[in-house]
Amino acid sequence: MSWVSGLSGPVIYAVVAGLVFCEDALFFGFVLPGETAVVLGGALAAQQKVSVVPLAAIVVLAAISGDFVGYQIGRHAGQPILETRPLRRHHDRVDGARDLIRRRGGVAVFVGRFVAFFRAIMPALAGVSAMPSRVFLLYNAAGGLVWGVSFTLLGYFAGHAYARIEHVAGRISAIVIAGVVVLAVVIWRLRDHLHRKRDGNDRSGTDSR
Repeated sequence: MSWVSGLSGPVIYAVVAGLVFCEDALFFGFVLPGETAVVLGGALAAQQKVSVVPLAAIVVLAAISGDFVGYQIGRHAGQPILETRPLRRHHDRVDGARDLIRRRGGVAVFVGRFVAFFRAIMPALAGVSAMPSRVFLLYNAAGGLVWGVSFTLLGYFAGHAYARIEHVAGRISAIVIAGVVVLAVVIWRLRDHLHRKRDGNDRSGTDSR
């Protein structure tokens, strides 16, 4: 996704939001996890190509709305949606997600937001399972808010850290090389000292005989 860094600010917002939305609404998460786009967007915010606060807000809205569309698709399409090609390939994991919904209800929607595979299918499965819309909306909003802000900031701070590392890379390289040289000299002197000591002990033993 390095091509995103060459785009203008408004287009970056749109691309990140589109990928996050489509991940949940259209099962794009099987191909490209939305968190990858979010972290990259945060890193670009650290480079001041976009602003981190609007980016986080856009990510949260895209996550919540994408989940809601996925929920509506599952609710109206029903059981046949589980027979679509993307879901047939992951039958066991889909069954695990449905079991989690049965046992945990809305909590499964919140937790699923932080697991790549579950994030893509949990909204539709919640709809298929006839989870009350108010329950879904509550946990979906909470999950989208926490996930969107945290991964945006993760990319933002990672971008700052990378810039610092890049800035001091020459100094670090010099320190590492100097450390290696010093360590090599210490090891050489220690081995030389032990070798001389061993030779001295051998001579002493020979003389005593």
